[in-house]
Amino acid sequence: MDRTEFRDLASPAEAREAIDSLSLEGGVERVSLENARGRVLLARIDAELDVPGFDRSSLDGYALRARDTFGADEGDPARLSVVGTVHAGEEPAVSVGEGEAVEISTGAVMPDGADAMVPVERTSEDSGDAGSAADESADRDVLVRTSVAPGHNVMFAGADVAAGERAVGPGTRLTPRDIGLLSALGREEVPVRSKPRVGIVSTGDELVRPGEPIESARGEIYDVNSYTVAAGVEDAGGEPVLYPHAGDDPAEMERVLREAAAECDLVLSSGSTSASTVDVIYRVIEDQGELLVHGVSVKPGKPMLVGRLEDAGPRADDAANGARPSAGESAYVGLPGYPVSAMMVFRTFVAPAIREAAGLPEPASATLSGSMATEARSEQGRLRLMPIGITTDGDGERLVYPVDKGSGATTSLSEADGVVEISAETDYLEAGERVEVKLFSPDVRPPTLLGVGEGDPTLNRLLDGLEHPRYLSVGTRPGLRRLRDGIPDFVVAAGPLERDVDATELGRYTREWGLIVPPGNPREVEGIVDLVEGDHRFVNRTPDSGLRTSLEREIDELADERDASRADLTESIDGFGLGLRAHESPARRIVDGSADAAVGLRETADRLDLGFVSLGEQPVRVLGNPDRLEKPGVRELADRLAD
Repeated sequence: MDRTEFRDLASPAEAREAIDSLSLEGGVERVSLENARGRVLLARIDAELDVPGFDRSSLDGYALRARDTFGADEGDPARLSVVGTVHAGEEPAVSVGEGEAVEISTGAVMPDGADAMVPVERTSEDSGDAGSAADESADRDVLVRTSVAPGHNVMFAGADVAAGERAVGPGTRLTPRDIGLLSALGREEVPVRSKPRVGIVSTGDELVRPGEPIESARGEIYDVNSYTVAAGVEDAGGEPVLYPHAGDDPAEMERVLREAAAECDLVLSSGSTSASTVDVIYRVIEDQGELLVHGVSVKPGKPMLVGRLEDAGPRADDAANGARPSAGESAYVGLPGYPVSAMMVFRTFVAPAIREAAGLPEPASATLSGSMATEARSEQGRLRLMPIGITTDGDGERLVYPVDKGSGATTSLSEADGVVEISAETDYLEAGERVEVKLFSPDVRPPTLLGVGEGDPTLNRLLDGLEHPRYLSVGTRPGLRRLRDGIPDFVVAAGPLERDVDATELGRYTREWGLIVPPGNPREVEGIVDLVEGDHRFVNRTPDSGLRTSLEREIDELADERDASRADLTESIDGFGLGLRAHESPARRIVDGSADAAVGLRETADRLDLGFVSLGEQPVRVLGNPDRLEKPGVRELADRLAD
């Protein structure tokens, strides 16, 4: 009997290299949100609007002016006149003046004039002698038994997600929490990687498709590989396409394989790969393509083939059937015929390549353990489900840190990897304490790099080139505090530093900052002096921001020149004490006409077609955790900063 012996067996590493050399990517497509779960995002998506898009009440109670509550307490409440009611989902038809309050529901739009709200539990109504309790039109007062500061119990526009912020990065496998975030941003569809189309062809005259009768006397068996491999392809993120059974006829094998090559990115066959006279598929590959590997030194799985297969050329009914254009050739892998061997080879060599082409990570366990990176307090009496993120320390040990921006914040979920349950009897979890994490899904992929600190457009572009980073835009000061707690791999700090920081500078750059004004600068704002002396509505950043710190330094210098205090000057700036969280949020108030000037960046002003008054260059430092400098993600970040 004439036989063709196996050629020199390839090592497993060589087989993987051969498969890696093949092109399995399926391209790009846009899908609707309802079909986006599990797909891999191709491009960064930034928020194009604030979430929420308005200032809203966090609780049921009364919207009012904070200054009208100063000094109020249980013994000496402030008496305010109730001038109206605002419910969730309606536009306020009333405004708040001095000594007035508006009854407001949770989630309702804050009325004009109100800058804070007091929960109903800290108030009591006093209808006096006018009218009756049943007469809703009667004048009534509310007694406020606590004092509040501006912004108290108010969720400002953009507090959850701010316009201009990085929402979801490229390479993200979209989960229900990501889709929830994208739907909150109003996205109808997203660009994703096309799933690799994988053609599956079973060979052998003995095979019969399930559902058809078999003749055991002839040695017939049901085709197992087509269905098990198809399930494995789908599990790995590919799109399986089953082709008709090819038998052992070389001409039929060639026809089916070339048809599959014309329609798919990868063709998988099972059977007919060994070196006998009837196992001729390797000859088809040599004649109609290129054979890269014929046999691998692995058990089971020795008769494995790797190569490229030419397609049959464009077909007349391609366009009518919506088939993809022919690429000229397809990647090819021949699996052994025995089902166990076929699946062992598939999972070891082929599934990782499909996952990589689909942009999917290796599967992970649904639960894992790690050490708390910082202390986390809880409230006794109730079970707490604490959203957490996962990172690693300098030794590669898993660390767990709390992620919680409030029950109404979508990003509490999008930035978290899973949940830690804290029992009702537990006061707190200590730093270093081992905990069990329940992942949101088995395929959750913790970030390779964790950063916190100042939001910045340049940083967003820098992160796009890194492998699966996570960045929490919390502001300079909170970022530095988290660095001192040992949570992040790096922190981004903008503006002057107020104290020495135990960190290694990975790199720095500058950004131009100043005052953002309407196009054409109609009120002729030229600097901080105009804010102090003029009647301008100003929008600031929160005290945690580096932009706020730089602005306060400039005001301090002006105060020194005038022999005044910072408070003297800031009190004359309308809106100075009420800051917004994200770097682009103040500029959005200029766009909607609710402010005359805002602190911000030139890049933001240019992007939104607004005017800009420069106040100088601001340093932005990228500071590395001294204990994490050897992490691959940190080294890659340092290299990109040095480029």
